[in-house]
Amino acid sequence: MNTLAQLKAGQLAGITRLDLSCGLTEFPREIFELADSLEILNLTGNALSSLPDDLHRLAHLRVLFCSDNAFTELPECLGQCAKLSMIGFKANQISHVPAAALPPQLRWLILTDNRISQLPSELGERPLLQKLMLAGNQLTDLPQSLANCKNLELIRIASNRLTQLPDWLLTLPSLTWLAYAGNPVEMAVEVVADDVTPNIPWSQLSLGEVLGEGASGVIRKALWKPQALPVAVKLYKGTITSDGSPLHEMQACIAAGLHPNLIKVAGRVVGHPDDQAALVMDLIDPSYRNLAALPSLASCTRDVYAPNTRFSVEVALRMARGIASVAAHLHRHGITHGDLYGHNILWSAAGDCLLGDFGAASFHATADTLETRALQRIEVRAFGVLLGELLERIETEFNDDVLVDLQKRCCQADVLARPGFEEVEALLQSLPHH
Repeated sequence: MNTLAQLKAGQLAGITRLDLSCGLTEFPREIFELADSLEILNLTGNALSSLPDDLHRLAHLRVLFCSDNAFTELPECLGQCAKLSMIGFKANQISHVPAAALPPQLRWLILTDNRISQLPSELGERPLLQKLMLAGNQLTDLPQSLANCKNLELIRIASNRLTQLPDWLLTLPSLTWLAYAGNPVEMAVEVVADDVTPNIPWSQLSLGEVLGEGASGVIRKALWKPQALPVAVKLYKGTITSDGSPLHEMQACIAAGLHPNLIKVAGRVVGHPDDQAALVMDLIDPSYRNLAALPSLASCTRDVYAPNTRFSVEVALRMARGIASVAAHLHRHGITHGDLYGHNILWSAAGDCLLGDFGAASFHATADTLETRALQRIEVRAFGVLLGELLERIETEFNDDVLVDLQKRCCQADVLARPGFEEVEALLQSLPHH
């Protein structure tokens, strides 16, 4: 984090990234002295409600973060910034998004947790648009023009007011990760209640160290005292995340039921002193690790793999089979995961893997309708992307026409022409086990 004092003293000349969070109520004009070099400007966590009209003087500006501020509209000056491609205004009080605020190079737009009820149709005239984060607003529909966004891969529209999913949304050729939970259209779905999940009193748990923390909550090691059993406890936050509602995530976790490639839910916690929602889950063996890291600013929608990540054919195939199997299982239960990605997969050296993080999961009808089929085939594209990433990292010279063809079929532009997970799983099982 940089300081205002450093900026004013001219000590930051030549920097490409500036992070300022110090209660700013207005944009410091000294930032313009960095115009020759500044590419990333992060003003998250201030009290700003406007930006200067001449913001375009920051000619190299590519990324702008202004989350957790006091904006009530997306500033029009953004539209004049020639290189600006990534905009983040999460958790403001924005109710108005003017067409003029959308820069020509727009690739990644984050407007999560605002008060937006309408978006301009000009949003569909941004051909590079790839990632659109709109969870936690008041949208009743989406601009029809978004049907033109052939590169749009990730859409988060959870916790809005949509009573239906538009037809064009289900035919977008590149759409891969979709989260729409907590809208009337999704809440109308009959979720088969899983009454076998036991209640576990808070008093029976003794909490230990933090194992991990995500947008939706904290995971801690714990001892389940009556069984003297080490477990993991996920304590959910109540706030809106970029994917949607953490409590909805918990519901999806329970509804997913049992599968060898899912982390087993032992029970839901009752009697927490602050009424916090929590689940008790199996403790995962420490030999498991994340398959990939989250996408970067540069990769946008693609996971980042460690440069030395390599698999044998056997391990890659075993992971592909496991993920196809668990995805088929979820779809049979009327659940799309919404975030089928390497960074949400834990794997072991033997190729055993577990799919986690149900933050973007949504419920759909289990009947075989065109809508259900399209929603499931959107997720098949995510599997196709993942399969491609696995195949690229096989350590030996590898050329298997069947797998390469499967990967292409999963990612083809015609959504309904993609295979379903039942077919994908059957094909992978039929291949010789190395």
